[in-house]
This record gives sequence, C-alpha cells and structure tokens, in this order.
Amino acid sequence: MQSLKFRYSWRALLGDLAGGATAALIALPYGLAMASLMGLPPVFGLFTSLLTAPITAVFGRNPVLIGGTSSVTVPFIALAVADQGIGGAAKVSLVAGVFMMVFCVLRLGRYISSVPGAVVSGFSCGIGAMMFISQLKTILGITAVSASWVSSMAGQLVQVIRHINSMRFEPAVLGLVVILSATVVARLWPKAPAPLIGVGLAFLAGRAMGIHEREIGLLPLEIPPFAGFSWSPSDVYDVIPSGFGLAFVASVNILLTSRVVEHFRGKHRPMKRADADTELGAYGIANVCAGIFGAPISVGIPARSLANVRCGGSTRMSNLFHALILFALLKLGSEFVAHIPVAALAGITAWMGLCLLDWSTWRRLPRMRRVDAAAFLSTAIAVLLVNAVAAVALGCSLYVAQHLYRRSGKSSSLGNLTTPEEPQAAG
Repeated sequence: MQSLKFRYSWRALLGDLAGGATAALIALPYGLAMASLMGLPPVFGLFTSLLTAPITAVFGRNPVLIGGTSSVTVPFIALAVADQGIGGAAKVSLVAGVFMMVFCVLRLGRYISSVPGAVVSGFSCGIGAMMFISQLKTILGITAVSASWVSSMAGQLVQVIRHINSMRFEPAVLGLVVILSATVVARLWPKAPAPLIGVGLAFLAGRAMGIHEREIGLLPLEIPPFAGFSWSPSDVYDVIPSGFGLAFVASVNILLTSRVVEHFRGKHRPMKRADADTELGAYGIANVCAGIFGAPISVGIPARSLANVRCGGSTRMSNLFHALILFALLKLGSEFVAHIPVAALAGITAWMGLCLLDWSTWRRLPRMRRVDAAAFLSTAIAVLLVNAVAAVALGCSLYVAQHLYRRSGKSSSLGNLTTPEEPQAAG
C-alpha cells in the first residue's frame, strides 16, 4: 500500500482529472456527430467510450491513449447500417473485434504498425474530404440532395453544386459559426475543447438571431439493449471482408496514434514490438463488448489523447476519468445536448474533416519521394472514388511494386556482371 501511495501522488491525480475532463469535453460533440454520420442513434457514439474505456485502460499498453468513435471507421459502419441497420453495425463491429484479437494472437501488430506513413496520411486526407463533402447538404440546408455515404462523394459534391441556389441562410450560419469558432479556439488555445465551444457559440448565435432549426432531441441515457441480428450465408461475402478491412484500418490507426502519443510524452520508454500486439488485443476485447450493443468500434483518438497529455494525464486513471466525466456530462447536461441544432453537429463533422486534410503533407508534396507522393495521392483519391479497403491496398501496393522493381533491377545487374565471365569459364 505504501508503494501504491508513493507511485500515485496527488499531483498525478489532479493531472489525470484535468486530462480526462478535457478529453471528455472533446468527445461529447464529436461522438454524437460521428454516430449520426454512420446512421446510428447519436448517443451510440458516446456509448463507445463508456463501454470500451475501462477495458482499454486496464489491458491496454499505452496508459494515456484515449479511444472512441473515429472518422476512419465511418465508411465501414455506415455501409453496414445502410444494408442491415443497427444489426449490421453490430455484426461488422463484432467481426472487426475478433479479427483484432486474431492479429494479437498471431503477433501481427508489429507488422501492421509499419504501414507507410504516406498511405496513412492519404487515408486520413480522403476520410477528411468525405466528412466535409457529406455535411455540405446539411450545413447549406439543401434538401434535394439524396445521396448518402454509400454513394460516390464526387457525385454528392456535384449535386450540392447543382442545387446551390436552393441553400438556406439559417443552417449555413450555424454551421459556419461552429467551423470558424472551433478553428480560432484550436489555434489560440490548443488545450481548450474547441468543438464544444463552437457548438456553444452556435447555440447562442441561433438563439440571438431567432434561428429555429431541427435539434438532436432528448437522448436515452440507459445502456442500449443487445443488438438483434442473424447471420446468413451472404455475410461470408459481405460482412467478413468488411469486418477484416475495418479491423485492419482500426489497427493501423490505434498503433500509429499510440506511437505519436509516446513520442509526444518525451521521456518515456520507447514502444516495444510486443506492445503493439498487446494494444490490439485490448482493443479487440473492448470492441467485441461494444459490438454486442451495436455501438461503433473504438480506436485511438489523437485529439483526445494529446489533450490528455497536455493537461497533465499520465496514468491509466486518466482514461477512466474520461469515461466517468463523459457520463456525468451526458447525465447532467442532457437538456443542453437535446437542443443542439443538427446543423451545428454537421459543422463539427465538417470541421474535423478539414482538420484531417493533413495540410502539412500537401505543403511537402513537391519535396516528397515520388513513391510517397504517389501513394499519398492515390490513397486519398481512392477513398473518395472506391472504398477505404481498396484505397489502403492501392497505396501499399505501390511500395510493393517499387520493392519488386528494385529487386529485379539488382538481379539484372548481377546477371550483366556475370555474363562476360561465362565464355572464359567455358573455354
């Protein structure tokens, strides 16, 4: 007991409370927006954190890594919801969680974490563009656009441009207030919960200007019941490949986020190869628990994790505090959450999409190696035109092709070196 008291001081407790509280403030509007974007009840985006945080905090390797609903999982779960409703989300999340545990047992985490950074940046950029484009019709109040996440993003953008004359002023004001205020707050005060502040300002602006737009409404605070679904032979061809792709993309996200957080923490020991496998196992178990209820799977969230560290979070307790404070915010602030305009929620999603466009990579693009630039651009474009799994596979295939080309070049050069000696040996 004396050893425990020595290791966990009041200073660490205060830091964990501050870090967990900030992470919870960021998670509240973002989780609601992500679940809505997937076609699920908004509160499901918060249940992901509430259900998985205790498991990842206990079994995960990185003590300050904060998980939750992420944009990288949207294409997979949105497609499952469009096809089979909440039961489809439950199936694809369960399959993804099982695959992540398989990755852990087979010790594949150490290899998954080595996906080229250009592919990850391109994937992030493509997802960000999808998030922004998908919210334009809500922010602009255009009702003629009927395309969804399962349709081409390019087609949605064209439809929005064609119907731009029918846009409405009121939702556009709310969406722009969120985007602009969140951008300013994030730049001036990086530790502040920019999305939540943006929603609050949009709420006040709407009341001051007499704007009455559709609101989220009251959210049920009870743990959702087990999702009902049944398996069919067609799921072998539909759900299992999608679950594998979701598991792969989520694994890449978790391990890369963990690496970034470890680097940001500074003086801590570097991540071992086996730690990647442990992290995937913990998130696999947690996501199976979330999938049972139909909640989206949890992955590493860079914004919450880095905010946790910046505000003093240093132990696993910060992750637990993040979940407890999120529940308290939802319980005590349900009246405010119910009156958040849907257009403001769309503004959060659009703002996060803009943040994911990876502007630093675009600035470095002319100086990048050709294969890195090609992988970045092809992955980003393929996310918009095809799907997330094909995009990551396409980006990685460019590096495989480069490797094979170099090996064939070395083989041919070695052949040229031995050719002149062969006649002499024959003579």
